[in-house]
Amino acid sequence: MPPDFAPLKNDRILRAARGQTVDRPPMWVMRQAGRYLPEYHEAKGKNDFFACCRSPEIASTLTLQPIDRYDGFIDAAIIFSDILVIPQAMGMEVLMVDGVGPRFPNPLRSPSDQQYADLLAKEVDVKKELDYVYKAITLTRQKLDGRVPLIGFCGAPWTLLCYMVEGGGTKMFREAKTWVFKYGEEGKKLLQKISEICVEYLVLQVEAGAQMLQVFDSWAGELTPASFEVMSLPYLRYISKHTKERLKERGLDVVPMTVFAKGAWYALDQLCESGYEVVGLDWLHDPAQAVEIANGRVTLQGNADPGVLYGSNASITNVVEHMVQGFGGGKQRWIVNLGHGITPGVDPEKLKLFFQEIVRHTT
Repeated sequence: MPPDFAPLKNDRILRAARGQTVDRPPMWVMRQAGRYLPEYHEAKGKNDFFACCRSPEIASTLTLQPIDRYDGFIDAAIIFSDILVIPQAMGMEVLMVDGVGPRFPNPLRSPSDQQYADLLAKEVDVKKELDYVYKAITLTRQKLDGRVPLIGFCGAPWTLLCYMVEGGGTKMFREAKTWVFKYGEEGKKLLQKISEICVEYLVLQVEAGAQMLQVFDSWAGELTPASFEVMSLPYLRYISKHTKERLKERGLDVVPMTVFAKGAWYALDQLCESGYEVVGLDWLHDPAQAVEIANGRVTLQGNADPGVLYGSNASITNVVEHMVQGFGGGKQRWIVNLGHGITPGVDPEKLKLFFQEIVRHTT
């Protein structure tokens, strides 16, 4: 059974996710606990990135930093972690290289690699391997003391496969496309394996205290519409369906779920029917057009260009006005966010202005 926590004082985002009317649109931003905050570097110290993820105390401290800094504006915390903890749990080594990003010293190159057979055959103890995440979630819920809900998350199978075969970030996606067009059937087996791990991981996050879940398909936009229907969408649907079934079976709250398929603008209609309460939008979507396509089926989340936070105050105001108008005023079916994660070098005061302008234009 999940631990006892303080009653929730602000459920604005949960009500918006379920389509209820709210006093103003709830707000949070992806990567809100991150490098743009001076206090992040102080708390992180000399610890490696993944060492921070594996320390419940450090992870919970980092998670709460934006909640403290933007008190009264941010309506949700998201646990400080990384999507690549799943490949790690599957037995792959992942390093976070300063100034470079994640790197896999031994990426999966083809189905003939012994590693492929090992990955498929391994029985991953999701509870044991990722116990540090659940401990961080429980500790964060306790520290939050009901101020705002806590979001748990995982990477989507397609995006995780990309990292596993590319060995890190890439512009070409040569290896990933090889798995799409040459090793498609073998790729599907691996995607299914990852999907099953994602389900168990998400359920255990709720058991630990997560009150909402998000699935990040960061590389969805690298797929053609036809390939997306084969290599991504079925597994996103699997995760939403089976996570909810498993939560019911375990007597846990069936929490709202968000899917964020960055770059897959062509699939918005399909994503609205994929079993998630919320569909995240990147900045390629026009808000008004997205609302028309969604047609009240889901709550939409997004979708300011993170780059606006490098801009003038007037530019921030203009972007906010465009979003508020496009999303219909903000009292229903909209969660304010950026169209992707906040980027390094942003002045934290610019994000505060973004929040203030949202409030000014919606209340």
